[in-house]
Amino acid sequence: MKLFLTAALIAVLTLAGCGDSGPSRTPSGPNAKVFFIEPSDGAEVSSPVTVKFGIEGMDVVPAGTEKVHSGHHHVLIDTKLENFETAIPADDNHKHFGGGQTETQLELSPGKHTLQLVLGDHNHIPHDPVVQSDVITITVK
Repeated sequence: MKLFLTAALIAVLTLAGCGDSGPSRTPSGPNAKVFFIEPSDGAEVSSPVTVKFGIEGMDVVPAGTEKVHSGHHHVLIDTKLENFETAIPADDNHKHFGGGQTETQLELSPGKHTLQLVLGDHNHIPHDPVVQSDVITITVK
């Protein structure tokens, strides 16, 4: 009887640990990186700002596409991403390019702005390890 109860307890504890804690992070490719082709750090630009995304070591695919070592771009404007465990927000500071775009035009107000690229997986969650660019600063005239 003790053996049966012990086995039942182990089974219950094992199943309790298998709860759905949400999507897990997708592995990134070895040596994967994203970067800005345009504009360059320190550039003085006019709005709308042409922004071109570069990528190495991974493929760009539309959001929702599950493919090893792939994802889609997100541009962070005047903000940092603090939580890499959840989907990247979609708002004025977090622009999603879920169609697989590799360039865009951004309407930015005059002044200094920071930009950063973060690659998201099919669920908009940053990869593990995170594939993100250096933060660049531009000035809109």
